[in-house]
Amino acid sequence: MKGATANRRMTLLVMRDAQHSVKQIHLSKPLMLAVPAAAVLSLSGLVLAMQAHSSQVITQLEQKVNLENMKNLQLQGSVNSREQSIERLQNEIIKLSSQAKDMQLKMEHVDELEQQLQQFIDKHSTSMSTDDSAVKASSLSWDASEHVGGEFIAVHENEMLDLAQETKDDFQEMQELLKAMESQVPHTLKKAQETQTQISGNPTLWPTSSQVLTSSFGYRTDPFTGKAAFHAGIDIAGENGGPVYAAGAGKVVTADESGARGRYIIIEHPNGLQTWYMHLSKIQVDVGESVDKGEQIALLGSTGRSTGPHLHFQVVKNDKPMNPLPYIRPEKSELY
Repeated sequence: MKGATANRRMTLLVMRDAQHSVKQIHLSKPLMLAVPAAAVLSLSGLVLAMQAHSSQVITQLEQKVNLENMKNLQLQGSVNSREQSIERLQNEIIKLSSQAKDMQLKMEHVDELEQQLQQFIDKHSTSMSTDDSAVKASSLSWDASEHVGGEFIAVHENEMLDLAQETKDDFQEMQELLKAMESQVPHTLKKAQETQTQISGNPTLWPTSSQVLTSSFGYRTDPFTGKAAFHAGIDIAGENGGPVYAAGAGKVVTADESGARGRYIIIEHPNGLQTWYMHLSKIQVDVGESVDKGEQIALLGSTGRSTGPHLHFQVVKNDKPMNPLPYIRPEKSELY
């Protein structure tokens, strides 16, 4: 039994050096086997713990790297979006600048038309005046098709700021031009309407189809008495029932009949002018009616003090008979 116990024990000799005695440490065999095993297990546990910690650290680092990558992607996306926004803004500024130039040209063209209208008014009415405009007009037009080209030249930020300021100045100039036009155009249109009324009202149209003069304005021998007499108009021979036209636009103030004039019409025109139409066979307008230049107002005849079918045409200005021929001439007729 003692021998069996001895077999289960192991002696561990500890020698420090030659001067010291040898120490014997008796350990049981299971204990000697357990100590290395415990050391191996401890080392294995330490290694596993270090591996787990390293894995955790690596995972955290990977998460941080992924997070940074996501931030970088977001930042890159934000940069790209900003660049795209800047590019869109630049394109809009360029487009707006082009539209401003186009609108300015069109407004200048309208201003040119307004000036031409004013020149027309000044030409036909010396009593009208207007302020001269220093704006130069252009008749250029623009085509928005894709037929364009040219080399690419990058646009810098300062250039875009200058372009935006220039466009702002263009719109400010257009606003001022619009204000000027807003105040001038109604006045010009009113003057144009007045001028048009005067032009259409001036008795310049030959009043009959016939252009045969049988008696002129001024002193003549009276056809009935043979004595000298003053003839206040001109006589135009024609066929009985031929058309008689208004020499100018105006208002009918008289449509009547008398022994000397026969059936006759008096039309009132601008500038104190009147036209008289006598010896008519039929009157086709009423008193108070407005007539246009060239409108048929009667039929030629030989009523009243007349020797045959003709129209006695007379121009009166401020109640004074005027020679009609400076007003109407066959070559000025708008009908023939």
